[in-house]
Amino acid sequence: MNNDSASRREFLKTTAAVASVASTPYFYSTSHAQNAGSKSANDRPIIGCIGTGDRWNAVGPQALNHADCVAVCDVDADHASKGKEKVEEIQKKSGKVRKVEVYEDYRKLLDRKDIDVVTIVTPDHWHSKIAIDALKAGKDVYCEKPLTLTIDEGKQIIKVLKETGRVFQVGTQQRSEFSTKDSKDKDGKKFDKQFLTAVALVHAGRLGKIRRVECRIGTAPTSPALSKATLPSGLNWDMWLGQAPMTDYVMAPSKDENAKYPLSRVHYEFRWWYEYSGGKMTDWGAHHVDIASWAIGVDNTGPKSVEGIFADHPCEFVKGMPTRSDMYNVASRFDVKCLYANDIELHILSDGKNGILISGDKNDLFVSRESLYGSAVDEMASKPLPEDALTKLYKGKTLGGHMANFFDCIKTREQPISDVYTHHRAMTTCHLANIAIRLGRKINWDPVTEQIVGDDEANAMQKRIARPGYEVKA
Repeated sequence: MNNDSASRREFLKTTAAVASVASTPYFYSTSHAQNAGSKSANDRPIIGCIGTGDRWNAVGPQALNHADCVAVCDVDADHASKGKEKVEEIQKKSGKVRKVEVYEDYRKLLDRKDIDVVTIVTPDHWHSKIAIDALKAGKDVYCEKPLTLTIDEGKQIIKVLKETGRVFQVGTQQRSEFSTKDSKDKDGKKFDKQFLTAVALVHAGRLGKIRRVECRIGTAPTSPALSKATLPSGLNWDMWLGQAPMTDYVMAPSKDENAKYPLSRVHYEFRWWYEYSGGKMTDWGAHHVDIASWAIGVDNTGPKSVEGIFADHPCEFVKGMPTRSDMYNVASRFDVKCLYANDIELHILSDGKNGILISGDKNDLFVSRESLYGSAVDEMASKPLPEDALTKLYKGKTLGGHMANFFDCIKTREQPISDVYTHHRAMTTCHLANIAIRLGRKINWDPVTEQIVGDDEANAMQKRIARPGYEVKA
């Protein structure tokens, strides 16, 4: 998050968050959309970017198509410096010369009254705390997926979102985008909006009664034992860890020539540690389980049971916790069965071609970022979907880019296409899957009370204990 290296003592002395804004309904007029002292609602919003690593290089420039940036923040000074340079370069090309401040402590950025919107593109374990603090500071929020590290964090974000009435978009871009340059149907014809099309086909009954869904999300890497290493210059390790337990900075002595980063705990590699992420289960599950849940109509509820068919972890687990701290610990291969009240089986599995297979008693389809095919798709040649089918899914909004939808909703004060509520439900399924495979047993879930039934140990894993000074407070 930025450059002015605050000490640990200074970090803890900084006020925990700006006072909570007054409670308002979720939908409210544009006259209330701007923060006190900001410009008129017709001007471009002012944004601050929290987290400027690799993923931000896609998110940040997209946001700058719709807003002007005055601040960037990262605990890695190198990332912060590069983020500042990129913002200034983009804004200079568009004829805007703005001073861009750099921060290490994200709360200093949130203290700024001129900032209306924040993008949060940090490691997963920081998402919830920063998002809640931003909502309470009166900012609209764009946060990368997966939004949460635990089920309880989703509940906390929803509570604060309802209290503050802000606009919040999650970075599950498959709800808005994809097509890629390689997106073609089985006959080689170019297509776009394939995920929306797949959802629309299921909703139109083209597959009949849904029997089974497979969310194929790929395997996760493993690592050898990693050694304690010297911290990179400019990285505030204590603040990077945040809520997570204090631990040594570890790294492989060298990196694979095809890898961008060496094996470690930071940057892209944080994904393979349960302390900071949920592995492939949440990294790709946040995309595919979200689309699948939307398609089969369970995006506002949840499974009644979650059971690991198999799971391979790199190290031994005791009571759901890894027994080693020097190697990647998320599941590398897995197949988890999620059973819903309508008797649909949704499998989250590592094997098979990346994508979503939806099978009904009439037809089936397969959808991915490069593909859309199946008997239900073939029938569209003679029986196309209604012209407004995709627009209805898109909440009546103009079909367009994911970031465009967010900034459109900032003006109208409506929920974006990737809203927190349905994302929380999809992530709950993914988190339950991880709890099941970590404990090695079936989990029974009550989607109404949002509690695990008859298993206190598993229920306790809905939350995590944060290090003092870094608690998530709703």
